[in-house]
Amino acid sequence: MYSRPYVLTIAGFDPSSGAGLTSDIKAFEAMQCYGLAVCTANTIQNDIEFTKCHWIDIEVIKNQIEILFDRFDIEYVKIGIIQDWKILNAITDVLVEKNEKIKIVFDPILKSSSQFDFQNMSYRTQFESEFDKMLDKIYLLTPNYQEIEKLYVDKTIEETIKHITSKTNVFLKGGHRKDTVGKDQLFTKNNGHFTLNPKGQNNSEKHGSGCVVSSAITAYLALGFPLLKACFKGKRYNEKVLSSNPGLLGYHKI
Repeated sequence: MYSRPYVLTIAGFDPSSGAGLTSDIKAFEAMQCYGLAVCTANTIQNDIEFTKCHWIDIEVIKNQIEILFDRFDIEYVKIGIIQDWKILNAITDVLVEKNEKIKIVFDPILKSSSQFDFQNMSYRTQFESEFDKMLDKIYLLTPNYQEIEKLYVDKTIEETIKHITSKTNVFLKGGHRKDTVGKDQLFTKNNGHFTLNPKGQNNSEKHGSGCVVSSAITAYLALGFPLLKACFKGKRYNEKVLSSNPGLLGYHKI
């Protein structure tokens, strides 16, 4: 009898359901996975406006994670918005403690599509130090071009990728590229480099598209696909959402 794998999203709540944990759950369900969710923030937003973010206390987040792992066999986790990298490290420590073989996909969201800043990067040295600690514990980082430029401000994108891949894998989303929009790239820890070109027709901008591709990749990993294939299939799924309608809120098709 077929049993769906459990996949956990640790992310914020978006009332419009275009991004965040409810969007992740839609993608998990479409991929025939059972989605579990831990909320990191209650946001005041819709698909075009973001006004406020109410962060959830770290102890509440930890307690939610612990009770889920006590009940379910969870091998794959997708993480979205987090208050800061120190809290992110506390969360990843709990995940690794609960399952030392856990595979974590982290989408380093620094700013919402409506330009709300999630991270305080004024303390740059501490910011980068905490981020380095986290990289040793995750399986895949999924930044877009705007995000990867800000992770290590003294490094070029090429230097940042080299630094990150000394620790983990990187799926660089191409939605904000200045040249070939939609061309994604996978850089693996073993020095692999793969280009994933866009294929979809009639794609239009969608609120939360970065969340969708990261959660889709996580679901395909949970279904047993190797990293490159999971990234390829996750990208194709995201393109279906992007072309599902002309509005800002995409449809998930099962």
